[in-house]
Amino acid sequence: MNNYIEFLLYSFLIVTALIAINVRDLLAAAVTTSVFSFVIAVLFIEMGAVDVGFTEAVVGAGVLGVYFIAMILRTTRRTED
Repeated sequence: MNNYIEFLLYSFLIVTALIAINVRDLLAAAVTTSVFSFVIAVLFIEMGAVDVGFTEAVVGAGVLGVYFIAMILRTTRRTED
């Protein structure tokens, strides 16, 4: 059962990484990167490194995700030339 869950998480990790690399919209890439970080955190917790998993969830999926989205929303899509 444990190996099945890890296999599903690793598969989802690969899918989210490929989506984050190939998506054209920056906002979608930032959200997908946050999902990737959250899956990494779940994998850390599954492997027994609870403190590392919680830190990854807070910093990687939480703070950096909000920071990326805030910076993308502050940029403009077209130049004013």
